[in-house]
Amino acid sequence: MPYRWSAPSGAEHVETLTLWPHRSLPRRGFAAFVLGTFAMICVPIVAMLGTSLLWGLLPFGLAAVGALWWGLERSYRDGDLREELTLSPDRAHLVRTDPKGRRREWECNSYWTKVEMHPKGGPVPFYVTLKGAGREVEIGAFLSEEERKTLYGELVDAFAAMNPA
Repeated sequence: MPYRWSAPSGAEHVETLTLWPHRSLPRRGFAAFVLGTFAMICVPIVAMLGTSLLWGLLPFGLAAVGALWWGLERSYRDGDLREELTLSPDRAHLVRTDPKGRRREWECNSYWTKVEMHPKGGPVPFYVTLKGAGREVEIGAFLSEEERKTLYGELVDAFAAMNPA
């Protein structure tokens, strides 16, 4: 799953949840895919060596490889998203860092924080939010539907463990 619970060293009763978007194509696979695509595009171009048709096909082949490279790089840049929830008995602090480095923060007393799941009506099915201090913030909207369901259960359990009734 593209999230991890951890406890900072030396901190009692503090848990940190870090979430990030799933990467289906690692960097090594990215290079192999672009190289493979380039090789496949070169097959018909090689047959045109020595003809004037080569100069008609070559720009389109190079443009296709360039567009593929740009699209995959853009996908990697957009995936540089992080959400970090620090949970202690007296506070919940959520920091979301966007791909451009902009940070958005939310903080609330963890006792009053309510974890909610919206099966319908959100931007994605089974939308998970944290509600408290007069605000409602999303968490893990980029996760898959099953991951959001699991995350919801883990968040409910974590908040309950921090503040036993």
